[in-house]
Amino acid sequence: MKKILVTGTAGFIGFHLATKLLRKDYEVYGVDNINDYYDIRIKYTRLKETGIKEEEIEYNKLVQSSIYPKYKFIKINLEDKENILTLFNKEKFDCVINLAAQAGVRYSIINPYAYINSNIMGFLNILEGSRHNNVKHLIFASSSSVYGANTKMPFSVHHNVDHPVSLYAATKKANELMAHTYSSLYKIPCTGLRFFTVYGTWGRPDMALFLFTKAILEGKPIDVFNHGKMKRDFTYIDDIIEGIIRLVPKIAQPNPEWSGDTPDPSSSYAPYKIYNIGNNNPVELLRFIEVLEEYLSKKAVKNLLPMQSGDVPKTYADIDDLFKDIGFKPQTSIEEGIKKFVEWYRSYYSM
Repeated sequence: MKKILVTGTAGFIGFHLATKLLRKDYEVYGVDNINDYYDIRIKYTRLKETGIKEEEIEYNKLVQSSIYPKYKFIKINLEDKENILTLFNKEKFDCVINLAAQAGVRYSIINPYAYINSNIMGFLNILEGSRHNNVKHLIFASSSSVYGANTKMPFSVHHNVDHPVSLYAATKKANELMAHTYSSLYKIPCTGLRFFTVYGTWGRPDMALFLFTKAILEGKPIDVFNHGKMKRDFTYIDDIIEGIIRLVPKIAQPNPEWSGDTPDPSSSYAPYKIYNIGNNNPVELLRFIEVLEEYLSKKAVKNLLPMQSGDVPKTYADIDDLFKDIGFKPQTSIEEGIKKFVEWYRSYYSM
């Protein structure tokens, strides 16, 4: 399991994961299309942090890191079938970690086709590449969004998730189904990870913490949906990365107790497994904002608004399976996580 392909390495989670894997002496190949869904400057800066120089990046060209001898990066679209499959055929990865996707619940209402192209067609190419090249473990990002209209808390991987409320969530549910199909047909060990509201340093500028911080510092109002009564299982980036890395050698296995009479959605007769990775401690949005105000030493001007279409009022992760299988559970408090984010934000923007 020494040679790993990580997709989305110019992105938030992918950047952190690639960096941690490299520090643990894995051989890493990074893939990203560096699209303009949000400011590409932060994407290029993340890449620079891992030794990938912007001026050397060309489409479908491997770039060697100037910092990590075992890191190579290639700019490519996942839906580019020919070049993705060529990469798989040439490099013969031991493990593939698919984090690249068109993200954002609200943007999926505005531009649905972007989600089908990247999250469905792109993931199909990852599955085909894995199928034909003896990938020993495929790990892929799902999302807490798949729980959709579910209201039973905490959300468990053993619950049915057939009622998504956004196209983004539907594509993530589709990824789980596609992975199971390939696991069943071709015995590819597949592990799906449902991330819960990830935040932290080098985060996405379109996410609430980033938007709130920028607006508060500029003295501008922040949009607070559902009048701040939303609850989220905010999960700090370091905890997400630790969970992923511990799961790399934990290759999915068939569940001998699985039964078609009472099918467990989290496992299978095939080598397939789903985990939640969340903080297991939902926090009300207003409290999240209070902590941010404390570390910014400035009060927010709140524009209280109703719930948005495609949103859910609460997320809360049951992480029993994760802890049972790898002995780890996220534990970074929002006080600690937001403090680290604010320190990074002020440093990054020289404030």
